[in-house]
Amino acid sequence: MNAIAIDDEPMALEVIKNLATKVPFINLEGCFTNAFEAIDYLQKNKIDLIFLDIKMPDISGIELSKSLANPPMIIFTTAYTEHAVEGFEVNAVDYLLKPFSLARFIKACTKAQELFSLKNNKNQEIDALFLKDGYEQVRVMLNEILYIEAAGNYLNVVLKNKKIMSRITINEIMQLLPADKFTRIHRSYIVARDKVTKFNKQSVFIDLLEFPIGSNYTFGS
Repeated sequence: MNAIAIDDEPMALEVIKNLATKVPFINLEGCFTNAFEAIDYLQKNKIDLIFLDIKMPDISGIELSKSLANPPMIIFTTAYTEHAVEGFEVNAVDYLLKPFSLARFIKACTKAQELFSLKNNKNQEIDALFLKDGYEQVRVMLNEILYIEAAGNYLNVVLKNKKIMSRITINEIMQLLPADKFTRIHRSYIVARDKVTKFNKQSVFIDLLEFPIGSNYTFGS
């Protein structure tokens, strides 16, 4: 993955630069102390990941991320724990609290790599998705999903033994799910085909749970 680092402290950038050399799948193309120079670079180059400090002069990392039309994946770095919640609200891959260890850095990079692989291998068979649950990106195995229910800008992804609420729309998750395994039957419902126990023209059943089939949708074997 092609990455850049943005931090107003040169020493902090040096730390990231040194750590990145130890992660074989990270290609750190540049380090920037000036956020606006970094924005200009992002507009001219294809970058997959940003290591981004939150507290910077002139523009914060949060403001910078929101200013990008199509932002890359972001790993926030900061010395201030109070920024954690705000960082995850902009859908960051991870949040590194300074000073962070090599092990913690690799963990964040690995999470980004897995997300990158999922996004860039849509035509290949996938068995899991990463979804934002609270302040974390969690791996959800596709074969554990029973159904998905829309709730505004959130989704309830219902598994056999738990429910995950994720800030993603039903249209967005449909782009990620394999069409042969999941079917949208209603503007508010997606069902896992292999979990359906019976269906008719009006409803789909997963054991004792009944889901309506919308007027613009169908379900077939």
